[in-house]
Amino acid sequence: MDRPIGVTILGLLAVLLAILNGIATLRFLGFLPFIGPLDIRTFNLWYALLYGLLTYIWAWVAKMLWEVNPQGWMFMAIIAVFNLCLAFVVLVTGGSWYDVNLSVIVNALILIYVMLPGVREAFGTD
Repeated sequence: MDRPIGVTILGLLAVLLAILNGIATLRFLGFLPFIGPLDIRTFNLWYALLYGLLTYIWAWVAKMLWEVNPQGWMFMAIIAVFNLCLAFVVLVTGGSWYDVNLSVIVNALILIYVMLPGVREAFGTD
């Protein structure tokens, strides 16, 4: 199946989100204290596990999108909503906007773009 440019862009955004979540995982494990306002004593295993799981999921979604699999399209929409909810939880529980700003922006753009009729048509979900 031919891969439209929009699906390729979504796949690249999924790879970007996998990288961002991987960096967040390392930050919450305390390995990257020099990135952002988290200091060296910040360690949160729960956030590290959640962001590690999201890293794996975004990498899997990128693979599914590269293959233009309709399940990848649906899972991308679901995971974008879940990632937005996780960012909201981080903000409510004392995190800063700096911790989640890029993730929120990219996930919101993905959610908007995934629901466009042309993208849905490319995956055959119309």
